[in-house]
Amino acid sequence: MATILLIYSSTDGQTLRICQHLQHIIEDCGHKTTLAPVEQAAQHDLSAFDKIALGASIRYGKHSPMVRDFVQRHAALLDSKPNAFFSVNLVARKPEKSQPTTNPYLLKFLRQIEWQPKHLAVFAGKINYPVYSPLDRLVIRLIMWMTHGPTQPDAVIEFTDWAQVESFGQVIADM
Repeated sequence: MATILLIYSSTDGQTLRICQHLQHIIEDCGHKTTLAPVEQAAQHDLSAFDKIALGASIRYGKHSPMVRDFVQRHAALLDSKPNAFFSVNLVARKPEKSQPTTNPYLLKFLRQIEWQPKHLAVFAGKINYPVYSPLDRLVIRLIMWMTHGPTQPDAVIEFTDWAQVESFGQVIADM
């Protein structure tokens, strides 16, 4: 049995939901998991975990600066353990941008950091216009219009491929 730290940065909750799903899959494999938001992850003794996985959402084309800061501060420790990173973004709803080698946001993030995760994944997120602030709803609808996505102001559409999440959960459990 391994101890695994699942760290997340979630803007609207989809990355957290994905981490909770990963947690169930990993625990079903007999491992112990701890789930922590990135802003609280360093409060844990990171060296005490056997494996570490980090998931981060995209908002307006960027991962949270807290994610980059965490990774930069703890790159050596992350490199010393089995590790994984995944990005959650709406551009991944398009098949040609749904892989770690083709997702522009993940590739950009990897160029900005020293750490090179051992396992990578990209998951499509969720549109939930009713919960966005008026400004976010307007900007996200504009982005969706430009990228041929859903623009109905009351749309709630989950693009996450949960089978893909389950497969990645097995990767984390096996690493």
